[in-house]
Amino acid sequence: MDKILADNDFVLDAFNPYAIAKGIAQRMKAKRLAMKLTQQALAKRSGVSLGSLKRFENKYEISLKHLLQLAVILDATEAFASLFPAAQFNSIEEVLKATKSKKPQRGSKNA
Repeated sequence: MDKILADNDFVLDAFNPYAIAKGIAQRMKAKRLAMKLTQQALAKRSGVSLGSLKRFENKYEISLKHLLQLAVILDATEAFASLFPAAQFNSIEEVLKATKSKKPQRGSKNA
């Protein structure tokens, strides 16, 4: 059973980290090809090693730093701005409730 769950090709749904990374890598590769860039050309322009780029396209593994470097060259940085959005409030009551219910931060003397 552990072997089945450890196998990266066993995908339960499209909302797991492996499936998300795979989708990002496939879209990045499609954009690279649409821009008529070889892996070597993209690696050189972005400052990401050719090995890291190949690993991303084939195994869907990459550091955040390198992913951002590729996104800059492929003009795809706008999506990163929408990650982890700040809370949106619809009324002043929601703002007041949120400020009253804040928990003490880690390391605080009041914790």
